[in-house]
Amino acid sequence: MKETRAIHPDFQHFLDFKEGSIIELYTDLRTYLLELYPDANELLYHTHALSSVLTISEKLSDGFCMIPIYTAHLNLGFHKGTLLDDPYKLLQGTGKLIRHIPIANKKDYRNSKVKKLVKAAINFAIEDMDKPTKSTRKTISKIKISK
Repeated sequence: MKETRAIHPDFQHFLDFKEGSIIELYTDLRTYLLELYPDANELLYHTHALSSVLTISEKLSDGFCMIPIYTAHLNLGFHKGTLLDDPYKLLQGTGKLIRHIPIANKKDYRNSKVKKLVKAAINFAIEDMDKPTKSTRKTISKIKISK
């Protein structure tokens, strides 16, 4: 049985307000990405979207993928998407660096084309990192919950 990483309680607090289908997609996509790179650190944010950022260090700038969850949909985002080779033209967006794949079902990411793109993003992040990190497999919440 594969090891699964628990969802942080701060993140779960806001995730529970989403529709069941969104929660299921997020959970499966997150699991899939962590299977592709188990050493990833996860940074959690709640700003304009509830976001889980996978990074090779504890720095946002070393992120390779993100899962922003909006009201009724989610995306698989790539921090430096404009710099990745995208032969299948999967990536969408008009930002300077960030690109994304809209996620409506598991087939949108559980395929060889997306797997290659995620692995390319991981490799790019590793090569682009300022200095090596010893920090792995951490989940760090940047979410503020009012009590």
